[in-house]
Amino acid sequence: MAVLNIPAENRQITDPEAIRSYLEGLGIRFERWQPAQPLAEGADAETVLSAYAPEIDTLKAEGGYVTADVIDVNAATPNLDAMLNKFNQEHWHDEDEVRFILEGHGLFHINPGQGPVVAIEVEPGDLLCVPRGTQHWFDLCRDRRIRAIRLFQDPAGWSPHYTASGKEQAFKPVCFGPTFVMA
Repeated sequence: MAVLNIPAENRQITDPEAIRSYLEGLGIRFERWQPAQPLAEGADAETVLSAYAPEIDTLKAEGGYVTADVIDVNAATPNLDAMLNKFNQEHWHDEDEVRFILEGHGLFHINPGQGPVVAIEVEPGDLLCVPRGTQHWFDLCRDRRIRAIRLFQDPAGWSPHYTASGKEQAFKPVCFGPTFVMA
């Protein structure tokens, strides 16, 4: 179950429709997807992309995405901390950041500019589309695992543009539950 946290309002939203509605107000797309047929855990990338082909094709047509792949990150990934350090600082991209979560958990903090920073913990079945230019940062949760379908508008992928605001320093890089607190 996805969790949307709004620390400045001391508010948490867990209902998927309420999360979708709140994020839609920020211009962010959030959906829950189910495959037409169940996938085995750890299914290869080709099998995953085939199982979600109708949804991927729809997203490609709607957003001008030209390529999709599967990223698989876990605690044993070489240089994991260095990789995460590229994305746990506030940044934005020249194109959308589209992720459909297959396994594991991640935490996206979104700084909409107008209004408070929000954090959404994503889990398997969650689709999140962060529009180009949206300031955000990302961390793994305690399971240090994320497997996701990614879609790109540029086949070369995207690069982060760092804001150097330091805003991310006010938020602990852990996911929700009784131990989640704002620093």
